[in-house]
Amino acid sequence: MDTATAVLPAFLALLLLSPWPLLGSAQGQFSAGGCTFDDGPGACDYHQDLYDDFEWVHVSAQEPHYLPPEMPQGSYMIVDSSDHDPGEKARLQLPTMKENDTHCIDFSYLLYSQKGLNPGTLNILVRVNKGPLANPIWNVTGFTGRDWLRAELAVSTFWPNEYQVIFEAEVSGGRSGYIAIDDIQVLSYPCDKSPHFLRLGDVEVNAGQNATFQCIATGRDAVHNKLWLQRRNGEDIPVAQTKNINHRRFAASFRLQEVTKTDQDLYRCVTQSERGSGVSNFAQLIVREPPRPIAPPQLLGVGPTYLLIQLNANSIIGDGPIILKEVEYRMTSGSWTETHAVNAPTYKLWHLDPDTEYEIRVLLTRPGEGGTGLPGPPLITRTKCAEPMRTPKTLKIAEIQARRIAVDWESLGYNITRCHTFNVTICYHYFHGHNESKADCLDMDPKAPQHVVNHLPPYTNVSLKMILTNPEGRKESEETIIQTDEDVPGPVPVNSLQGTSFENKIFLNWKEPLDPNGIITQYEVSYSSIRSFDPAVPVAGPPQTVSNLWNSTHHVFMHLHPGTTYQFFIRASTVKGFGPATAINVTTNISAPTLPDYEGVDASLNETATTITVLLRPAQAKGAPISAYQIVVEELHSHRTKREAGAMECYQVPVTYQNSLSGGAPYYFAAELPPGNLPEPAPFTVGDNRTYQGFWNPPLAPRKGYNIYFQAMSSVEKETKTQCVRIATKAAATEEPEVIPDPAKQTDRVVKIAGISAGILVFILLLLVVILIVKKSKLAKKRKDAMGNTRQEMTHMVNAMDRSYADQSTLHAEDPLSITFMDQHNFSPRCKFFIKIFRK
Repeated sequence: MDTATAVLPAFLALLLLSPWPLLGSAQGQFSAGGCTFDDGPGACDYHQDLYDDFEWVHVSAQEPHYLPPEMPQGSYMIVDSSDHDPGEKARLQLPTMKENDTHCIDFSYLLYSQKGLNPGTLNILVRVNKGPLANPIWNVTGFTGRDWLRAELAVSTFWPNEYQVIFEAEVSGGRSGYIAIDDIQVLSYPCDKSPHFLRLGDVEVNAGQNATFQCIATGRDAVHNKLWLQRRNGEDIPVAQTKNINHRRFAASFRLQEVTKTDQDLYRCVTQSERGSGVSNFAQLIVREPPRPIAPPQLLGVGPTYLLIQLNANSIIGDGPIILKEVEYRMTSGSWTETHAVNAPTYKLWHLDPDTEYEIRVLLTRPGEGGTGLPGPPLITRTKCAEPMRTPKTLKIAEIQARRIAVDWESLGYNITRCHTFNVTICYHYFHGHNESKADCLDMDPKAPQHVVNHLPPYTNVSLKMILTNPEGRKESEETIIQTDEDVPGPVPVNSLQGTSFENKIFLNWKEPLDPNGIITQYEVSYSSIRSFDPAVPVAGPPQTVSNLWNSTHHVFMHLHPGTTYQFFIRASTVKGFGPATAINVTTNISAPTLPDYEGVDASLNETATTITVLLRPAQAKGAPISAYQIVVEELHSHRTKREAGAMECYQVPVTYQNSLSGGAPYYFAAELPPGNLPEPAPFTVGDNRTYQGFWNPPLAPRKGYNIYFQAMSSVEKETKTQCVRIATKAAATEEPEVIPDPAKQTDRVVKIAGISAGILVFILLLLVVILIVKKSKLAKKRKDAMGNTRQEMTHMVNAMDRSYADQSTLHAEDPLSITFMDQHNFSPRCKFFIKIFRK
């Protein structure tokens, strides 16, 4: 005997003396169906599924096995996923059990992989009464470790039903690892972690209604578990509502919307947690089809105001029992009118209209909500008719509108018309406008309960009468006079709209609509700006609205933007509302730009004898963009009153410096600047001897005084507005300048110098001609040389004169500050003598 053999008896003796019961002895307390797999699954009456993909393998503690050493020791059932393809399944079936008492199935499981990969999924399925397999009631997937874990199943399937628990191992895509189960115990007491469901009852509803299953379960913390309603065919329905009944019991509701016959099946409740799952018994959803007659009712008798029918309700489609029979009837040209309950095989419909076609159906009802089936096939028949008896009574006005009148009268039943083959005519006439009259008769629908006369003028007295005719005669009602209602007025005449524009207001007047269609109560004018010459003016704002009384046909719109086009919509109203609007566009006048305030501020920056530098600041446009800036120079005279800045009329007519000299104007434009040249304050020198936009800015005369004006001009289309301000004043100099002359005198000197030069040139030419003639007669033999010398002298003189004149002209053009023509050239005393005479 080896050491192990010697130790075994002692170990067994120790176990027998131990106070703890052995597993085998403890299993005697459990119900049938449990298994420790010591002797394999067959000993426990467990079976492999004949229709799965592979088998569970039994591992025995007494026999060697191929498992890794870290796998648990003992006897159990296992699946090696590495030997099978992904998606393949192995099922181990427990014996079929009938639960006469509470059952709790407890078992151990593990999912292990040496690399920690997912070996697959362990599913628990419960088959009832050998029926089809539904979806799993519990499952676990992924790596759970090398140690056994415990789970429990709270099965609530009641006698005489039987159930069978199936352990299913499904191989994952990893195909690496083991799925094992052991120590399956069928306990005869409730589970500790999984709730048990009370008996789930069948639910019966009529087709098209909502069905509700209510599952009541008992167990701790059961309300936090996952809940669903499982259909036998595999569909899972989520829980709709959960409610706690007490600390150990809760109710879960499941709703099936508008069930049909295809929803009829077995359903059970399932709850699942990490420690296990609970499943109820299967309950049946019974869907009943409400009954419907196969045949239509049969006509037994007919009269002018009644119909006698037989229901024919014995043959039906759908489910019984029938608890109510009803007859539903209507005119074929109208809607359903009445439904009568019937407790006999025949029924008589009273108080019907003569000569009228009716459609009659039978309705059958079974118990439960929505138990009324669809109507059966219809019986279509007609009552009898006769000749008219009397004239219609006085017309009853049902509705009065602006352009129509609706007329009611007593029901034209059998006692009046005796037939529906008749004509109803409404005749009317009225006076409207300038003695305009109209009369007409309209044929109406004789079956309509109301007659309507359309296309009438509003607010007009209309005379009406009704004429009833059939092949046997003619009856007329008394005449009734009705005034039509007011209507919305017509549009304001577009040719009456007149707008007068100002800079910041518009005067608008109009006339009353040609078709007032009642009494005018008010006028409404809505207006908004649609475009503006000034880009700074917003034109996307909401429209504004003003209202005027009925007798006011004009309005002044104030606080408008200059240079902006406004669109006006004017409409009139009566008590019935506003009529259509008439539109007109009016543009306000532009305003003169706004210049900065120079009052009390001298804009002068620097001043010389012939110039003054001022600071120009940009203007603010009002109604139209700035089109130009202008600098105006006004010569001060002792007899001319100074103009006040800010309260002056601006210089509208542009005058150049040359034109002011010749025309005697008191001012001239020294410069015109585009608006882009003055985006911000900038200095400008008056008298800088430059040209700006065709305006020469000559040097100022030192002995003269000047007012300097700055003006901004806005011009659009045919409208121009100018604003100006005096920005500086240059006083006359008290001393004579050494170099720079008066620009006016400088211009006179240039003209005089040009005249003197021309006279000298003519004189020299005449003198040369005389000399040549004398020498020709005396020196004939030296004629050719003399002529050459003379020509050479003349050429030099002419060239000299031309250069002198050209030099003077160039200096005048480029430098107006040059003193005189003589300062640039050396002249002979004779030339100086002529110039002196010319000056005098």
